[in-house]
Amino acid sequence: MQREDTIWTKGFISLFFANLFIFIVFYGLVAALPLYALGVLGKTEQQAGLLMSVFMISAIIVRPFTGKILDTVGKRRSLWLSLIFFLICTLFYYLTPSFGWLLCLRFFHGIWFGVLTTACASIAADIIPARRRGTGLGYFTMSMNLGVVLGPLVSLSVIQAYSFHTLFIILSLFMIIGAIISILVPAYEECSLPSKVKKKLSIHDLFEKKALPVASLALLIGISYSSVLSYLSIYAQERGLLHLTSVFFLVYTSVMLLTRPFTGRLFDSKGPLYVVYPGLISFIIGLVLLAYTNSPTTFLIAGGFVGLGYGSIVPSMQTMAIQSVKIERSGYATATFFTLFDTGIAIGSFLFGIIAVAKGYSPIYIISAVVVGCVIVLTALKSQSKQVKETADIVSEAGPF
Repeated sequence: MQREDTIWTKGFISLFFANLFIFIVFYGLVAALPLYALGVLGKTEQQAGLLMSVFMISAIIVRPFTGKILDTVGKRRSLWLSLIFFLICTLFYYLTPSFGWLLCLRFFHGIWFGVLTTACASIAADIIPARRRGTGLGYFTMSMNLGVVLGPLVSLSVIQAYSFHTLFIILSLFMIIGAIISILVPAYEECSLPSKVKKKLSIHDLFEKKALPVASLALLIGISYSSVLSYLSIYAQERGLLHLTSVFFLVYTSVMLLTRPFTGRLFDSKGPLYVVYPGLISFIIGLVLLAYTNSPTTFLIAGGFVGLGYGSIVPSMQTMAIQSVKIERSGYATATFFTLFDTGIAIGSFLFGIIAVAKGYSPIYIISAVVVGCVIVLTALKSQSKQVKETADIVSEAGPF
């Protein structure tokens, strides 16, 4: 392989591991905080869901501005600054005395999560060779996937053996390691320096129009994924499977890691739809299995299907969003994609909390599967519309016979 096509450069590896620790902390808190709210603070299930919703709402508020922030401040500087504030917020979980203060902390934590993850993803897109972007972003997404299993594994193990306060200290140490690793991300001309941009803020600084079609589909995926992200630990506890939650995420992540090299190459060689359609179908199967799970075996098989589906869909859609724009607009495309994806997670976390209180947890996974089915239909319509447009353009260029 030619050197210019190499994905695993020093910068990419440093960014990969920094992102890994960010998502270990993120998913560790996602798994632990609902249990903390229910067991320690004595709150309801709907209030526990607010901890995720408030976090995502603040991330959504800041996301549209992150493209402009990255251009103005510089992507690498934005990475460092947001890491510092993300670390400070993580430290404060140990000191938070009440549910009200915890909600405030989640709001501020979400702001810096929004800036930080956009900076990481945008820098990754810049330093990956253009013709291997599907494969490279797939590999980069593996850092998030590893966080999916390691975060809950660490948090649930620690709270079962020690306490929530011990967990908050350990997660803070992880963020310190992540911050140190980020210093090793070298300066790249494309991603490190502030751009000479106009100071006036416009709608183009908030949303990338060309990324909106794919980002809209990501919103629906976010709604569906919120049922797993926000409520799986409580659902597993209700079904007597809490001790298998870490194993669920282990299966989930293992499937993603094993299939990622294949799906990445398939994306680059055949196109996104060869990855997206099977991923959507797999996601639906996993959600339906979760809804009707009545044994450890079904629960873990569901984890495999959810991992295969979600692990194929999100990096593929993110790559599609970035490939729809020029490289200098990659930060804006990334921000637009995650704005709508996070919006979906926030909407789903809130609505599914209400549904769970009224009807139980099983229905939220059926509803999630139906939403993913809608994404299949919309993707097919979008693809058909694109083909019709391309055919019309060819006929127009050919002129009359």
